[in-house]
Amino acid sequence: MDLIRHYFPEFTSLQHAQLDQLTPLYNEWNSKINVISRKDMENFRERHVLHSLALTKYISFPKESHILDIGTGGGFPGVPLAIANPNCSFVLLDSVGKKLKVINEIANILELKNIKTIHSRVEDHIGRYNYLVSRAVTNMPNFMKLTNHLTARGNKDFKEVIYLKGGDFNDELHKIKLKCKIHELDKLFRESFFETKKVIQLSY
Repeated sequence: MDLIRHYFPEFTSLQHAQLDQLTPLYNEWNSKINVISRKDMENFRERHVLHSLALTKYISFPKESHILDIGTGGGFPGVPLAIANPNCSFVLLDSVGKKLKVINEIANILELKNIKTIHSRVEDHIGRYNYLVSRAVTNMPNFMKLTNHLTARGNKDFKEVIYLKGGDFNDELHKIKLKCKIHELDKLFRESFFETKKVIQLSY
């Protein structure tokens, strides 16, 4: 059985159809623009789509949540999460404009109305969000410093930072000193790629 269908049988037929289209769409775009490394494209559904969707096993975004994907690159985890959460709004932010063009084209083809892209560095971006998500764009202390204006304690609407990260990051967590939940993905997915991968939830 397909990986996504195996781990996410609860998705609707439309959601599965949209997720299925990601592989040919990214293959086509990757032949024009280097959105994702060629090596990773060989394991695209596992290392990008499934990895992104892991968040939904631990976090249920309430309807109408506003979520910012920081350093989205080619659209991960934002695009799969937008498919999985059609009643939430996603802003996908990156400093590389050509990758955002690809995301916009893919979102249009899949009719994903809940995606907006912004070409900016996170430290220059202003907005109010309920959640920040990211796939290890930098070490966590630096990430929290760069996003401090978005997670300020005065923002009563803000709930959590959700970070996808691998390897040993205990020293990083000690420097942050926030409430933290760590979910080990090798307990969820049996594929070897997930042996060191974690979902980290940080809240004030």
